[in-house]
Amino acid sequence: MKEQVWEAFDLTAPPLVDFRDLVQTTVKHVGPKDAYLVKIKGQDGDTIRHVSFIEFWEEIRMLGTALMELYPERTHIAVMGDSRYEWCLSYLAVTCAGHVVVPVDKELKADEVKMVLTASHSVGILYSDKIYAKGLNQVLDEIPEITNRICMDDLGEELEARKHTALSALLARGKELLEGGDTRFDSVVIDPEKLAVLIFTSGTTGVAKGVMLSQKNICSNINSVVQCLDHGPEDSMLSILPNHHTFECTCTFLVSVRMGACVSFCEGLRYIAKNIQEYQPTIIMLVPLIIENVHAKILKNAKSSKMKYIGFKFLMGLSGVLNFFGIDAGKKLFPQVHKTLGGKLRLLIAGAAAMSPSVSKDLARMGIKIRQGYGLTECSPILCVNQEVKNDYASVGPAMPGVTIKLGNPDEEGRGEILAKGPNIMLGYYENEEATKAVFTEDGWFKTGDQAYMDKNGCFHITGRIKNLIVTKTGKNIFPEELEVLINKVPFVKESVVWGADGGMESDTDICVTIVPNPDGFKEAGIEDPSTEVMEKMLWEEVKKINKELVTYKRIKRMELRMEEFEKTTTHKIKRYKLEHK
Repeated sequence: MKEQVWEAFDLTAPPLVDFRDLVQTTVKHVGPKDAYLVKIKGQDGDTIRHVSFIEFWEEIRMLGTALMELYPERTHIAVMGDSRYEWCLSYLAVTCAGHVVVPVDKELKADEVKMVLTASHSVGILYSDKIYAKGLNQVLDEIPEITNRICMDDLGEELEARKHTALSALLARGKELLEGGDTRFDSVVIDPEKLAVLIFTSGTTGVAKGVMLSQKNICSNINSVVQCLDHGPEDSMLSILPNHHTFECTCTFLVSVRMGACVSFCEGLRYIAKNIQEYQPTIIMLVPLIIENVHAKILKNAKSSKMKYIGFKFLMGLSGVLNFFGIDAGKKLFPQVHKTLGGKLRLLIAGAAAMSPSVSKDLARMGIKIRQGYGLTECSPILCVNQEVKNDYASVGPAMPGVTIKLGNPDEEGRGEILAKGPNIMLGYYENEEATKAVFTEDGWFKTGDQAYMDKNGCFHITGRIKNLIVTKTGKNIFPEELEVLINKVPFVKESVVWGADGGMESDTDICVTIVPNPDGFKEAGIEDPSTEVMEKMLWEEVKKINKELVTYKRIKRMELRMEEFEKTTTHKIKRYKLEHK
Protein backbone atom coordinates (compact mmCIF):
# COMPACT_ATOMS: atom_id res chain seq x y z
CA MET A 1 0.00 0.00 0.00
CA LYS A 2 1.38 3.38 -1.03
CA GLU A 3 2.12 5.66 1.89
CA GLN A 4 -0.05 8.78 1.85
CA VAL A 5 1.54 12.20 1.98
CA TRP A 6 -0.23 14.86 4.02
CA GLU A 7 0.41 18.54 3.47
CA ALA A 8 0.88 20.81 6.47
CA PHE A 9 -2.01 23.22 6.95
CA ASP A 10 -2.05 26.79 8.23
CA LEU A 11 -1.67 26.64 12.00
CA THR A 12 -1.83 30.36 12.71
CA ALA A 13 -5.08 31.56 11.13
CA PRO A 14 -7.61 31.53 12.56
CA PRO A 15 -6.27 30.84 16.06
CA LEU A 16 -7.89 28.12 18.13
CA VAL A 17 -10.91 29.03 20.23
CA ASP A 18 -11.61 25.87 22.23
CA PHE A 19 -10.99 22.10 22.28
CA ARG A 20 -13.87 21.37 19.89
CA ASP A 21 -12.27 23.78 17.45
CA LEU A 22 -8.93 22.04 18.03
CA VAL A 23 -10.14 18.61 16.94
CA GLN A 24 -12.64 19.66 14.27
CA THR A 25 -10.12 21.88 12.46
CA THR A 26 -7.68 18.98 12.19
CA VAL A 27 -10.44 16.56 11.11
CA LYS A 28 -11.34 19.00 8.34
CA HIS A 29 -7.77 19.01 6.97
CA VAL A 30 -6.40 15.52 7.63
CA GLY A 31 -9.38 13.55 8.94
CA PRO A 32 -8.50 10.09 7.49
CA LYS A 33 -4.90 10.30 8.73
CA ASP A 34 -3.70 8.31 11.78
CA ALA A 35 -4.05 10.27 15.00
CA TYR A 36 -2.95 7.38 17.24
CA LEU A 37 -1.27 4.01 17.03
CA VAL A 38 -2.68 1.92 19.87
CA LYS A 39 -1.01 -1.34 20.87
CA ILE A 40 -3.48 -4.05 21.83
CA LYS A 41 -2.12 -6.99 23.80
CA GLY A 42 -3.37 -10.44 22.82
CA GLN A 43 -2.65 -14.08 23.54
CA ASP A 44 -1.39 -14.53 19.98
CA GLY A 45 0.76 -11.41 20.06
CA ASP A 46 0.31 -7.65 19.87
CA THR A 47 -1.73 -5.87 17.22
CA ILE A 48 -1.80 -2.17 16.37
CA ARG A 49 -5.05 -0.29 16.11
CA HIS A 50 -4.88 2.71 13.77
CA VAL A 51 -7.18 5.48 15.03
CA SER A 52 -7.79 8.24 12.48
CA PHE A 53 -8.66 11.79 13.46
CA ILE A 54 -12.21 11.14 12.15
CA GLU A 55 -12.55 8.09 14.43
CA PHE A 56 -11.06 10.02 17.34
CA TRP A 57 -13.67 12.79 17.02
CA GLU A 58 -16.50 10.29 16.66
CA GLU A 59 -15.44 8.50 19.84
CA ILE A 60 -15.17 11.87 21.62
CA ARG A 61 -18.78 12.50 20.56
CA MET A 62 -19.89 9.04 21.76
CA LEU A 63 -18.23 9.25 25.16
CA GLY A 64 -19.19 12.91 25.58
CA THR A 65 -22.84 12.12 24.86
CA ALA A 66 -22.84 9.27 27.38
CA LEU A 67 -21.28 11.54 30.02
CA MET A 68 -23.95 14.17 29.36
CA GLU A 69 -26.60 11.56 30.09
CA LEU A 70 -24.93 10.85 33.45
CA TYR A 71 -24.08 14.37 34.57
CA PRO A 72 -25.36 17.94 34.24
CA GLU A 73 -23.09 20.43 32.48
CA ARG A 74 -19.91 21.65 34.26
CA THR A 75 -19.57 18.57 36.47
CA HIS A 76 -16.05 17.86 37.77
CA ILE A 77 -14.83 14.51 36.44
CA ALA A 78 -11.40 13.05 37.27
CA VAL A 79 -9.17 11.18 34.81
CA MET A 80 -6.43 9.00 36.25
CA GLY A 81 -4.28 6.46 34.46
CA ASP A 82 -1.19 5.60 32.51
CA SER A 83 -0.54 7.49 29.28
CA ARG A 84 -2.73 5.89 26.64
CA TYR A 85 -5.32 6.59 23.98
CA GLU A 86 -8.25 6.21 26.38
CA TRP A 87 -6.76 8.90 28.64
CA CYS A 88 -6.67 11.37 25.72
CA LEU A 89 -10.18 10.34 24.66
CA SER A 90 -11.51 10.83 28.20
CA TYR A 91 -9.88 14.26 28.62
CA LEU A 92 -11.42 15.67 25.45
CA ALA A 93 -14.78 13.94 25.86
CA VAL A 94 -15.16 15.50 29.31
CA THR A 95 -14.15 19.01 28.25
CA CYS A 96 -15.93 19.01 24.88
CA ALA A 97 -19.12 18.00 26.69
CA GLY A 98 -18.86 21.16 28.78
CA HIS A 99 -17.60 19.44 31.94
CA VAL A 100 -14.44 20.15 33.98
CA VAL A 101 -11.66 17.56 33.76
CA VAL A 102 -9.43 16.85 36.78
CA PRO A 103 -6.22 15.10 35.61
CA VAL A 104 -4.83 13.13 38.58
CA ASP A 105 -1.18 12.16 38.99
CA LYS A 106 -1.05 8.37 38.65
CA GLU A 107 1.94 8.18 41.06
CA LEU A 108 0.13 9.74 44.02
CA LYS A 109 -0.23 7.75 47.22
CA ALA A 110 -3.68 6.77 48.47
CA ASP A 111 -4.07 9.69 50.91
CA GLU A 112 -2.96 12.15 48.22
CA VAL A 113 -5.42 10.71 45.70
CA LYS A 114 -8.20 11.11 48.24
CA MET A 115 -7.17 14.72 48.88
CA VAL A 116 -7.24 15.60 45.16
CA LEU A 117 -10.55 13.85 44.45
CA THR A 118 -12.16 15.43 47.50
CA ALA A 119 -10.71 18.94 47.13
CA SER A 120 -11.63 19.03 43.42
CA HIS A 121 -15.25 18.06 44.17
CA SER A 122 -15.06 15.32 41.55
CA VAL A 123 -18.26 13.27 41.22
CA GLY A 124 -17.01 10.83 38.60
CA ILE A 125 -13.73 9.23 37.58
CA LEU A 126 -12.33 7.53 34.49
CA TYR A 127 -9.36 5.37 35.43
CA SER A 128 -7.07 2.67 34.04
CA ASP A 129 -6.89 -0.68 35.80
CA LYS A 130 -3.09 -0.46 35.93
CA ILE A 131 -3.25 2.19 38.65
CA TYR A 132 -6.37 0.88 40.45
CA ALA A 133 -4.47 -1.41 42.81
CA LYS A 134 -1.80 1.22 43.53
CA GLY A 135 -4.02 3.25 45.80
CA LEU A 136 -7.19 4.23 43.96
CA ASN A 137 -8.96 1.09 45.19
CA GLN A 138 -8.25 2.14 48.79
CA VAL A 139 -10.00 5.49 48.57
CA LEU A 140 -12.92 5.25 46.13
CA ASP A 141 -15.24 3.67 48.69
CA GLU A 142 -14.35 6.50 51.09
CA ILE A 143 -15.63 9.14 48.66
CA PRO A 144 -19.39 8.57 48.20
CA GLU A 145 -19.61 11.76 46.11
CA ILE A 146 -17.97 9.87 43.22
CA THR A 147 -21.07 8.16 41.90
CA ASN A 148 -19.62 6.76 38.68
CA ARG A 149 -16.36 4.82 38.43
CA ILE A 150 -15.48 4.15 34.80
CA CYS A 151 -12.61 1.81 33.93
CA MET A 152 -10.67 2.28 30.70
CA ASP A 153 -10.13 -1.49 30.57
CA ASP A 154 -12.92 -3.96 29.83
CA LEU A 155 -12.53 -6.49 32.67
CA GLY A 156 -15.91 -8.21 32.45
CA GLU A 157 -17.00 -9.89 35.69
CA GLU A 158 -14.28 -8.18 37.71
CA LEU A 159 -15.79 -4.77 36.92
CA GLU A 160 -19.24 -6.08 37.74
CA ALA A 161 -17.93 -7.17 41.13
CA ARG A 162 -16.55 -3.68 41.73
CA LYS A 163 -19.87 -2.22 40.51
CA HIS A 164 -17.88 -0.11 38.06
CA THR A 165 -18.58 0.60 34.38
CA ALA A 166 -16.37 -0.17 31.39
CA LEU A 167 -15.50 2.77 29.16
CA SER A 168 -16.43 0.57 26.18
CA ALA A 169 -19.98 0.32 27.57
CA LEU A 170 -20.22 4.12 27.71
CA LEU A 171 -18.98 4.35 24.12
CA ALA A 172 -21.65 1.88 23.06
CA ARG A 173 -24.30 3.83 24.98
CA GLY A 174 -23.15 7.10 23.44
CA LYS A 175 -23.30 5.59 19.95
CA GLU A 176 -26.82 4.35 20.62
CA LEU A 177 -27.91 7.79 21.80
CA LEU A 178 -26.37 9.54 18.78
CA GLU A 179 -27.98 7.09 16.35
CA GLY A 180 -31.28 7.72 18.13
CA GLY A 181 -31.03 11.45 17.38
CA ASP A 182 -29.53 12.72 20.65
CA THR A 183 -28.01 16.13 19.87
CA ARG A 184 -27.03 17.25 23.38
CA PHE A 185 -23.31 16.93 22.78
CA ASP A 186 -23.37 18.66 19.39
CA SER A 187 -25.43 21.50 20.85
CA VAL A 188 -23.05 22.31 23.70
CA VAL A 189 -21.74 25.87 23.57
CA ILE A 190 -18.30 26.06 25.18
CA ASP A 191 -17.40 29.17 27.15
CA PRO A 192 -13.63 29.23 26.51
CA GLU A 193 -12.96 31.56 29.44
CA LYS A 194 -14.50 29.39 32.16
CA LEU A 195 -12.72 26.74 34.22
CA ALA A 196 -12.22 23.61 32.09
CA VAL A 197 -9.13 21.88 33.51
CA LEU A 198 -8.33 21.64 37.23
CA ILE A 199 -4.81 20.41 37.98
CA PHE A 200 -3.44 19.84 41.46
CA THR A 201 0.29 20.45 41.31
CA SER A 202 2.62 17.78 42.68
CA GLY A 203 5.48 20.17 43.14
CA THR A 204 8.68 20.28 45.18
CA THR A 205 7.27 22.39 48.03
CA GLY A 206 4.78 19.89 49.44
CA VAL A 207 1.76 22.20 49.16
CA ALA A 208 -0.66 21.05 46.44
CA LYS A 209 -2.81 23.80 44.92
CA GLY A 210 -5.54 23.40 42.33
CA VAL A 211 -4.55 25.31 39.20
CA MET A 212 -7.60 26.50 37.25
CA LEU A 213 -7.12 26.61 33.47
CA SER A 214 -9.67 27.54 30.83
CA GLN A 215 -9.85 26.22 27.29
CA LYS A 216 -8.78 29.69 26.18
CA ASN A 217 -5.68 29.47 28.41
CA ILE A 218 -4.57 26.16 26.92
CA CYS A 219 -5.58 26.92 23.32
CA SER A 220 -3.64 30.19 23.39
CA ASN A 221 -0.58 28.22 24.52
CA ILE A 222 -1.08 25.73 21.68
CA ASN A 223 -1.35 28.63 19.22
CA SER A 224 1.98 29.97 20.51
CA VAL A 225 3.80 26.62 20.54
CA VAL A 226 2.97 25.79 16.91
CA GLN A 227 4.53 29.07 15.80
CA CYS A 228 7.83 28.04 17.40
CA LEU A 229 8.13 24.45 16.12
CA ASP A 230 8.54 23.12 12.61
CA HIS A 231 6.54 19.89 12.63
CA GLY A 232 3.27 18.83 11.06
CA PRO A 233 1.18 15.90 9.75
CA GLU A 234 4.20 13.93 8.53
CA ASP A 235 5.62 13.75 12.04
CA SER A 236 5.08 11.06 14.66
CA MET A 237 5.51 11.48 18.40
CA LEU A 238 6.15 8.97 21.17
CA SER A 239 4.40 9.91 24.40
CA ILE A 240 6.73 9.00 27.28
CA LEU A 241 5.97 11.47 30.07
CA PRO A 242 2.76 11.14 32.12
CA ASN A 243 -0.27 12.64 30.36
CA HIS A 244 -1.54 14.33 33.52
CA HIS A 245 1.52 16.61 33.55
CA THR A 246 0.74 19.87 31.76
CA PHE A 247 3.97 19.81 29.72
CA GLU A 248 3.13 16.44 28.17
CA CYS A 249 -0.60 17.13 27.99
CA THR A 250 -0.23 20.40 26.07
CA CYS A 251 2.94 19.82 24.08
CA THR A 252 2.56 16.18 23.03
CA PHE A 253 -1.13 15.35 23.30
CA LEU A 254 -2.90 18.60 22.35
CA VAL A 255 -0.20 20.10 20.10
CA SER A 256 -0.05 16.84 18.12
CA VAL A 257 -3.79 17.13 17.49
CA ARG A 258 -3.28 20.69 16.28
CA MET A 259 -0.39 19.64 14.03
CA GLY A 260 -2.15 16.56 12.69
CA ALA A 261 0.79 14.46 13.93
CA CYS A 262 0.46 10.81 14.97
CA VAL A 263 1.03 9.75 18.60
CA SER A 264 1.98 6.37 20.02
CA PHE A 265 2.48 5.54 23.70
CA CYS A 266 5.48 4.29 25.64
CA GLU A 267 4.66 1.25 27.80
CA GLY A 268 6.91 2.43 30.64
CA LEU A 269 10.41 3.77 31.25
CA ARG A 270 11.97 0.31 30.92
CA TYR A 271 10.42 -0.01 27.45
CA ILE A 272 11.61 3.32 26.00
CA ALA A 273 14.30 1.76 23.78
CA LYS A 274 11.95 -1.00 22.58
CA ASN A 275 9.08 1.40 21.84
CA ILE A 276 11.36 3.83 19.99
CA GLN A 277 12.38 0.97 17.69
CA GLU A 278 8.76 -0.09 17.20
CA TYR A 279 7.22 3.31 16.45
CA GLN A 280 10.23 5.19 14.99
CA PRO A 281 9.13 8.64 16.21
CA THR A 282 10.46 11.84 14.67
CA ILE A 283 9.84 13.94 17.81
CA ILE A 284 9.90 13.17 21.53
CA MET A 285 9.17 15.42 24.52
CA LEU A 286 11.30 14.50 27.54
CA VAL A 287 12.55 15.76 30.86
CA PRO A 288 16.31 16.49 30.86
CA LEU A 289 17.12 13.57 33.18
CA ILE A 290 16.03 11.02 30.56
CA ILE A 291 17.87 12.86 27.76
CA GLU A 292 21.02 13.03 29.88
CA ASN A 293 20.75 9.29 30.56
CA VAL A 294 20.55 8.63 26.80
CA HIS A 295 23.61 10.82 26.29
CA ALA A 296 25.48 9.00 29.09
CA LYS A 297 24.80 5.61 27.47
CA ILE A 298 26.10 6.87 24.11
CA LEU A 299 29.31 8.12 25.76
CA LYS A 300 29.70 4.89 27.73
CA ASN A 301 29.49 2.88 24.50
CA ALA A 302 31.98 5.23 22.80
CA LYS A 303 34.43 4.76 25.69
CA SER A 304 34.30 0.96 25.47
CA SER A 305 37.70 1.07 23.74
CA LYS A 306 40.40 3.72 23.45
CA MET A 307 40.45 3.70 19.63
CA LYS A 308 36.66 3.86 19.45
CA TYR A 309 36.62 6.90 21.72
CA ILE A 310 39.33 8.66 19.71
CA GLY A 311 37.27 8.12 16.56
CA PHE A 312 34.13 9.32 18.31
CA LYS A 313 35.81 12.53 19.48
CA PHE A 314 37.18 13.17 15.99
CA LEU A 315 33.72 12.79 14.42
CA MET A 316 32.20 15.06 17.09
CA GLY A 317 34.78 17.73 16.29
CA LEU A 318 34.23 17.35 12.56
CA SER A 319 30.46 17.62 12.96
CA GLY A 320 30.90 20.74 15.08
CA VAL A 321 32.97 22.39 12.33
CA LEU A 322 30.42 21.44 9.68
CA ASN A 323 27.58 22.75 11.87
CA PHE A 324 29.40 26.09 12.10
CA PHE A 325 29.14 26.35 8.30
CA GLY A 326 25.47 25.33 8.30
CA ILE A 327 26.03 21.69 7.30
CA ASP A 328 24.26 19.05 9.42
CA ALA A 329 26.09 15.79 8.83
CA GLY A 330 25.25 14.20 12.17
CA LYS A 331 23.02 11.49 10.76
CA LYS A 332 25.72 10.34 8.33
CA LEU A 333 28.56 10.58 10.86
CA PHE A 334 26.67 8.79 13.66
CA PRO A 335 24.40 6.23 11.93
CA GLN A 336 24.49 3.80 14.87
CA VAL A 337 23.21 6.45 17.27
CA HIS A 338 20.28 7.17 14.95
CA LYS A 339 19.60 3.47 14.45
CA THR A 340 19.41 3.02 18.23
CA LEU A 341 16.93 5.91 18.39
CA GLY A 342 14.63 4.44 15.75
CA GLY A 343 16.23 5.91 12.64
CA LYS A 344 13.85 8.85 12.20
CA LEU A 345 14.27 10.91 15.37
CA ARG A 346 15.17 14.51 14.52
CA LEU A 347 13.94 16.59 17.43
CA LEU A 348 13.99 16.29 21.22
CA ILE A 349 12.09 18.87 23.23
CA ALA A 350 13.18 19.26 26.85
CA GLY A 351 11.21 20.85 29.64
CA ALA A 352 10.23 20.73 33.32
CA ALA A 353 13.83 21.09 34.58
CA ALA A 354 17.23 22.55 33.69
CA MET A 355 19.12 20.94 30.80
CA SER A 356 22.91 20.60 30.54
CA PRO A 357 24.13 22.76 27.60
CA SER A 358 26.99 20.33 26.90
CA VAL A 359 24.54 17.45 26.44
CA SER A 360 22.44 19.53 24.02
CA LYS A 361 25.54 20.47 21.99
CA ASP A 362 26.72 16.86 21.81
CA LEU A 363 23.36 15.56 20.61
CA ALA A 364 23.10 18.37 18.06
CA ARG A 365 26.47 17.33 16.65
CA MET A 366 25.07 13.80 16.35
CA GLY A 367 22.26 15.19 14.19
CA ILE A 368 19.49 15.41 16.80
CA LYS A 369 18.14 18.88 17.45
CA ILE A 370 17.36 19.89 21.01
CA ARG A 371 14.86 22.57 21.93
CA GLN A 372 14.60 23.56 25.57
CA GLY A 373 11.55 25.31 26.92
CA TYR A 374 10.38 26.74 30.21
CA GLY A 375 7.03 27.10 31.86
CA LEU A 376 4.76 26.29 34.76
CA THR A 377 1.40 24.56 35.14
CA GLU A 378 -0.07 27.99 35.94
CA CYS A 379 0.97 29.15 32.44
CA SER A 380 -0.68 26.29 30.51
CA PRO A 381 2.39 25.67 30.68
CA ILE A 382 4.93 27.16 28.22
CA LEU A 383 6.38 30.68 28.54
CA CYS A 384 9.67 30.39 26.63
CA VAL A 385 11.15 28.02 24.07
CA ASN A 386 14.33 28.00 22.01
CA GLN A 387 13.69 28.36 18.31
CA GLU A 388 15.52 27.36 15.14
CA VAL A 389 17.32 30.67 14.81
CA LYS A 390 19.84 31.51 17.57
CA ASN A 391 19.11 28.35 19.54
CA ASP A 392 21.12 28.96 22.72
CA TYR A 393 21.59 25.68 24.59
CA ALA A 394 22.39 27.49 27.84
CA SER A 395 19.05 29.33 27.82
CA VAL A 396 15.37 28.46 27.70
CA GLY A 397 14.88 30.77 24.73
CA PRO A 398 12.85 33.94 24.29
CA ALA A 399 9.24 34.52 25.30
CA MET A 400 6.79 32.78 23.01
CA PRO A 401 4.50 34.74 20.66
CA GLY A 402 1.57 36.14 22.63
CA VAL A 403 3.45 35.95 25.94
CA THR A 404 5.03 38.98 27.64
CA ILE A 405 7.84 38.51 30.15
CA LYS A 406 9.78 40.95 32.30
CA LEU A 407 12.20 40.60 35.19
CA GLY A 408 10.97 41.97 38.51
CA ASN A 409 13.35 43.78 40.88
CA PRO A 410 16.56 42.90 39.02
CA ASP A 411 19.78 42.92 41.08
CA GLU A 412 23.11 44.47 40.13
CA GLU A 413 23.80 41.51 37.82
CA GLY A 414 20.48 41.93 36.01
CA ARG A 415 18.87 38.88 37.64
CA GLY A 416 15.25 39.19 38.67
CA GLU A 417 12.06 37.20 39.10
CA ILE A 418 10.35 36.14 35.87
CA LEU A 419 6.98 37.90 35.65
CA ALA A 420 4.56 36.91 32.90
CA LYS A 421 1.38 38.14 31.23
CA GLY A 422 -0.67 36.59 28.48
CA PRO A 423 -3.90 34.73 27.65
CA ASN A 424 -2.23 31.50 28.82
CA ILE A 425 -1.98 32.56 32.47
CA MET A 426 -4.29 30.63 34.82
CA LEU A 427 -7.60 31.84 36.22
CA GLY A 428 -6.24 31.32 39.74
CA TYR A 429 -6.00 28.63 42.42
CA TYR A 430 -9.18 26.69 43.10
CA GLU A 431 -11.03 27.89 46.20
CA ASN A 432 -7.86 29.63 47.40
CA GLU A 433 -8.14 33.38 46.92
CA GLU A 434 -5.26 34.10 49.30
CA ALA A 435 -2.81 31.92 47.35
CA THR A 436 -4.02 33.44 44.08
CA LYS A 437 -3.41 37.00 45.30
CA ALA A 438 0.06 36.01 46.49
CA VAL A 439 1.25 35.04 42.98
CA PHE A 440 0.03 38.14 41.13
CA THR A 441 1.39 41.67 41.34
CA GLU A 442 -1.01 44.55 41.84
CA ASP A 443 -0.93 45.29 38.11
CA GLY A 444 -1.65 41.69 37.10
CA TRP A 445 1.75 40.09 36.39
CA PHE A 446 2.08 36.42 37.34
CA LYS A 447 5.03 35.80 39.65
CA THR A 448 6.73 32.56 38.59
CA GLY A 449 9.03 32.25 41.59
CA ASP A 450 11.98 31.65 39.25
CA GLN A 451 14.93 34.01 38.94
CA ALA A 452 16.64 34.60 35.60
CA TYR A 453 18.58 37.07 33.51
CA MET A 454 18.09 37.99 29.86
CA ASP A 455 20.96 37.98 27.35
CA LYS A 456 21.50 40.34 24.42
CA ASN A 457 19.41 38.10 22.13
CA GLY A 458 16.37 38.27 24.39
CA CYS A 459 16.83 34.71 25.65
CA PHE A 460 16.23 33.93 29.32
CA HIS A 461 18.66 32.02 31.54
CA ILE A 462 17.12 30.49 34.66
CA THR A 463 19.36 30.78 37.72
CA GLY A 464 17.14 29.12 40.34
CA ARG A 465 13.94 28.96 42.37
CA ILE A 466 13.53 31.91 44.70
CA LYS A 467 12.09 29.59 47.39
CA ASN A 468 15.31 27.55 47.25
CA LEU A 469 17.48 30.64 47.67
CA ILE A 470 20.09 30.47 50.44
CA VAL A 471 20.57 33.87 52.07
CA THR A 472 23.74 33.94 54.15
CA LYS A 473 24.06 35.85 57.42
CA THR A 474 26.12 38.46 55.60
CA GLY A 475 23.31 38.98 53.08
CA LYS A 476 24.78 37.07 50.14
CA ASN A 477 22.31 35.23 47.86
CA ILE A 478 23.17 31.74 46.62
CA PHE A 479 20.99 29.68 44.30
CA PRO A 480 21.69 26.01 45.10
CA GLU A 481 20.87 24.98 41.52
CA GLU A 482 23.95 26.84 40.23
CA LEU A 483 26.23 24.79 42.47
CA GLU A 484 24.35 21.55 41.81
CA VAL A 485 25.01 21.89 38.08
CA LEU A 486 28.77 21.95 38.78
CA ILE A 487 28.64 19.08 41.28
CA ASN A 488 26.48 16.87 39.06
CA LYS A 489 29.12 17.04 36.32
CA VAL A 490 31.46 14.95 38.51
CA PRO A 491 31.39 11.34 37.23
CA PHE A 492 31.16 10.00 40.79
CA VAL A 493 27.93 11.95 41.45
CA LYS A 494 24.48 10.64 40.55
CA GLU A 495 22.59 13.61 41.98
CA SER A 496 22.99 16.26 44.64
CA VAL A 497 21.21 18.88 46.73
CA VAL A 498 22.93 22.01 48.05
CA TRP A 499 21.58 23.57 51.25
CA GLY A 500 22.49 26.06 53.93
CA ALA A 501 23.20 25.42 57.64
CA ASP A 502 23.77 27.73 60.58
CA GLY A 503 27.54 28.09 61.04
CA GLY A 504 27.28 29.15 64.69
CA MET A 505 27.15 32.42 66.61
CA GLU A 506 30.28 33.98 65.11
CA SER A 507 30.28 32.25 61.71
CA ASP A 508 28.49 32.84 58.45
CA THR A 509 26.04 30.34 56.92
CA ASP A 510 27.70 27.06 55.93
CA ILE A 511 27.03 25.90 52.37
CA CYS A 512 26.52 22.13 52.42
CA VAL A 513 25.82 19.42 49.89
CA THR A 514 24.17 16.01 50.08
CA ILE A 515 25.43 13.69 47.35
CA VAL A 516 24.07 10.42 46.00
CA PRO A 517 27.17 8.56 44.68
CA ASN A 518 27.22 7.11 41.17
CA PRO A 519 28.53 3.50 41.27
CA ASP A 520 29.17 3.48 37.51
CA GLY A 521 31.47 6.47 37.87
CA PHE A 522 33.64 4.64 40.37
CA LYS A 523 33.66 1.50 38.20
CA GLU A 524 34.87 3.51 35.20
CA ALA A 525 37.69 4.80 37.42
CA GLY A 526 38.63 1.17 38.13
CA ILE A 527 37.17 1.05 41.63
CA GLU A 528 34.73 -1.80 42.18
CA ASP A 529 32.46 -1.63 45.23
CA PRO A 530 34.24 1.25 47.03
CA SER A 531 33.76 1.68 50.78
CA THR A 532 31.93 4.71 52.18
CA GLU A 533 35.28 6.11 53.33
CA VAL A 534 36.77 5.85 49.82
CA MET A 535 33.72 7.48 48.26
CA GLU A 536 33.78 10.32 50.78
CA LYS A 537 37.47 10.96 50.20
CA MET A 538 37.23 10.96 46.39
CA LEU A 539 34.07 13.07 46.33
CA TRP A 540 35.49 15.62 48.75
CA GLU A 541 38.55 15.98 46.50
CA GLU A 542 36.19 16.81 43.62
CA VAL A 543 34.26 19.29 45.76
CA LYS A 544 37.53 21.01 46.69
CA LYS A 545 38.36 21.39 42.98
CA ILE A 546 34.97 23.04 42.43
CA ASN A 547 35.50 25.31 45.44
CA LYS A 548 38.68 26.71 43.90
CA GLU A 549 36.58 28.11 41.04
CA LEU A 550 34.00 29.72 43.34
CA VAL A 551 33.91 33.00 45.21
CA THR A 552 34.52 32.50 48.93
CA TYR A 553 30.91 32.80 50.16
CA LYS A 554 29.71 30.10 47.70
CA ARG A 555 32.29 27.50 48.69
CA ILE A 556 30.98 24.21 50.07
CA LYS A 557 32.06 23.56 53.65
CA ARG A 558 30.28 20.31 54.43
CA MET A 559 29.36 17.17 52.51
CA GLU A 560 27.00 14.30 53.31
CA LEU A 561 26.52 11.03 51.42
CA ARG A 562 23.12 9.51 50.80
CA MET A 563 22.87 5.98 49.39
CA GLU A 564 19.26 6.11 48.16
CA GLU A 565 18.00 8.48 45.46
CA PHE A 566 16.06 11.56 46.46
CA GLU A 567 12.28 11.36 46.32
CA LYS A 568 11.04 13.08 43.17
CA THR A 569 7.96 14.40 41.42
CA THR A 570 6.67 12.66 38.29
CA THR A 571 8.86 14.96 36.20
CA HIS A 572 11.94 13.88 38.17
CA LYS A 573 12.38 17.07 40.21
CA ILE A 574 13.68 16.49 43.73
CA LYS A 575 11.17 17.09 46.53
CA ARG A 576 13.40 19.35 48.63
CA TYR A 577 10.82 19.77 51.37
CA LYS A 578 11.15 16.06 52.27
CA LEU A 579 14.91 16.19 52.82
CA GLU A 580 16.45 15.75 56.24
CA HIS A 581 20.04 16.79 56.95
CA LYS A 582 22.37 15.69 59.70
